[in-house]
Amino acid sequence: MADPQEVLTQRVQSALGAALGAEYAATDPVIRPSQFADYQANAALALAKRLGRKPRDVAADVVARLEVDDVCREVGISGPGFINLTLRDDWIADRAQDVLADPRLGTPEPPRQNIPIDYSAPNVAKEMHVGHLRTTVVGDALARTLEFLGHNVIRQNHIGDWGTPFGMLIEHLLEVGADSPEADLVKTDPNAFYQAAREKFDASEDFAGRARRRVVALQAGDPDTLRHWRELVDLSKVYFNRVYATLDVTLTDADLAGESTYNDALAGICDELSAKGIAEVSEGALCVFLDGFTGREGKPVPLIIRKSDGGYNYGTTDLATVRRRVEELHADRIVYVVGAPQAMHFRMVWETARRAGWLPEDVETVHVQIGNVLGEDGKILRTRSGRSIRLMALLDEAVERATKVVAENRPDLDDATRAAIAREVGIGAVKYADLSVAHDTEYVFDFDRMLALNGNTGPYLQYATARIRSIFRKGGLAPEDATGPIAVTEPAERALALTLLGFGPTVAKVGETLEPHRLCAYLFDLAQAFTSFYEQCPVLKADDDAVRASRLALTAATLNVLVRGLGVLGVRAPEQM
Repeated sequence: MADPQEVLTQRVQSALGAALGAEYAATDPVIRPSQFADYQANAALALAKRLGRKPRDVAADVVARLEVDDVCREVGISGPGFINLTLRDDWIADRAQDVLADPRLGTPEPPRQNIPIDYSAPNVAKEMHVGHLRTTVVGDALARTLEFLGHNVIRQNHIGDWGTPFGMLIEHLLEVGADSPEADLVKTDPNAFYQAAREKFDASEDFAGRARRRVVALQAGDPDTLRHWRELVDLSKVYFNRVYATLDVTLTDADLAGESTYNDALAGICDELSAKGIAEVSEGALCVFLDGFTGREGKPVPLIIRKSDGGYNYGTTDLATVRRRVEELHADRIVYVVGAPQAMHFRMVWETARRAGWLPEDVETVHVQIGNVLGEDGKILRTRSGRSIRLMALLDEAVERATKVVAENRPDLDDATRAAIAREVGIGAVKYADLSVAHDTEYVFDFDRMLALNGNTGPYLQYATARIRSIFRKGGLAPEDATGPIAVTEPAERALALTLLGFGPTVAKVGETLEPHRLCAYLFDLAQAFTSFYEQCPVLKADDDAVRASRLALTAATLNVLVRGLGVLGVRAPEQM
């Protein structure tokens, strides 16, 4: 499948070699879209100083040797030495036809990698809150994208299922009974269960003493304690899966890789780091000190891998995850979708793992840093009382608001159909709003903006797909039967066809940079290009059969790309809206 920028890059590289000598054939010219032509190359400007020549003279030499007659209808030089490249209409039409016929819609297949991706990571017996929204949504979109590109993606939901709070939680579970309504709160309202346990711990020294002893028993592997711990985990799985089903993400129980799964490896991690001279005891704790990691007043910041009381820390567990993902999962690239404040922690973990020989240089580690979700006041989104907002409550409200919007716009639909559409629109709106901004930036959570049917929103793109499907229903034709051939004669046809060629390169770029907002921006541009095309170029009422067939094919290709693009992001496209 031909990517215009890739094709033009290769042709310009060849011309550079012919004009300037073989050593310049490997130059990587910058080819970018331009308002003066379809694409513009600035290779001459970059090389002119090195050659001691005027940029326009260098550009003229390159253009004279540029063999693009089969691709471009016009080549020119502008400004100080830009090379302007305007593609042939028939070349664009042929490439758009290829996109229509290709199940991958022009998406390249890079070399296949094993990619563990760490995302979501809620805590057992605790409510998922709005802070989990972005790590879950962004992580799932990246997992889907990488799978679509052909990689072997290994989802890793690193849940908090171990540690001192479980003594308190297990004792509370024993008091209320695993089959009691109170225990069911773990499945429906985990915070209520946790708070009840916490209140007992704070109010009763007898309960607190039993909870502390239960922690010791848990860490020692006491069978009865482990059984009760598993009951808590199983109850929490029901809750997690309810949230994931509502949010429409692909995480399952098979993807759980909680802290507990690494417990047996932690002592060995500490022993090996000590034996290799990487870790040292400082103030009773086993620590790793790395050059370049300092805090206030320039004091070294330690990576604590065993606390002074003998307990292990996040650093220990995270080192164990790296080791397992390399040795057992055979990772080529390890992706962590985690909050931005953890950046230094992960850099220290990875450097420690490399020094220990657990993380080879050819294995890439990437921290996809997640920014905060803000309220209208510009502060982290919370309830009026200052507590974190429950994720399920947020999603339920999104569906409720979408239900009102759908009821106003489509009173002709039956209740069941409206409810199904509202669910897809409400959840899609929340997910798309999150994905459409750079993952490492903050954004203001605003239901009115998210649910708007105009602008770069999920509902706008969902409506675009529903509108296209209605065109085919009116025409009495299935989208898959609209095969063209595609011909490009009108400017709006040309703009739409050229935009269609950008899907594959955009998805590939998202897989490379792990930035799903790039795909959101592309899909919005495509929907806008289709709107202009539909307004200027009659489809069902085209002048003749050939034009009608071509425009229906362009319409079908647009539908395919929009639906697949939204699907890669994890957003559903309703049949009607």
